[in-house]
Amino acid sequence: MLLPVHSKNRDSRLAHGSPNKVMSRIAIAILAGSMLSGCAYLKRDHVEVGAVPDDYRTNHPIVISEREEVMDIPVGASDEKMSVAQKAAVLGFLDNYDVSNGSVVQIMMPAGSANERAVANLSPELFSLVTSAGVPRHKIITLPYQASSSEVSAPVRLTYTTMAASAGQCGRWPEDMLKASGENKHYANFGCSYQNNLAAQVANPADLLGPRKPTEIDAERRVRAIDQYREGGLNVPQETNFDSP
Repeated sequence: MLLPVHSKNRDSRLAHGSPNKVMSRIAIAILAGSMLSGCAYLKRDHVEVGAVPDDYRTNHPIVISEREEVMDIPVGASDEKMSVAQKAAVLGFLDNYDVSNGSVVQIMMPAGSANERAVANLSPELFSLVTSAGVPRHKIITLPYQASSSEVSAPVRLTYTTMAASAGQCGRWPEDMLKASGENKHYANFGCSYQNNLAAQVANPADLLGPRKPTEIDAERRVRAIDQYREGGLNVPQETNFDSP
């Protein structure tokens, strides 16, 4: 004869399942929860890492802009002509002048200074020197400026505008570098010197804006090279045999 309590326990096991099945369901629930939390963790890390500015070209971009080149030429009150050093300095100053850009070269001469007469005597020689450097005559403007004192020899000033590339001033340290490195981020000054050196070494800053149109092929030189190749006149390096004594 079965007691009623046994019948009640059997109904409870049928309703809730065996202890092994209950433990299995709990384990599955815990595993599913950990997988979901892991996905959320990976997604959160992806967003943080993707937001880190890890490109020094973005932090320190190279900017192309116009810049005024200025040079002062000292002239003595007793000078009658330009010296060799003065000529070399002027030619070196105009070495970066871009003829294709066609900027105006200003020759500013002092007025009311102690060397005013000497500057007037040197002006034709200076004008001829500037034209010999490749500056068109119609791009040269001569302007007077008032000297600060009649007892002082004021310099002659040459100016022209040119395209220049720069990446801004370096040396910004808004926060501790060790703190930024610990967070796997670039510090503020990272890549600044490299960008400035690259901007200074570029011969034509316009090349940073985009590629230039290729020049035409020299047909005469191409035919000459093909003829030399057919005749075997090209100096082709011979293969070196390192096994021979």
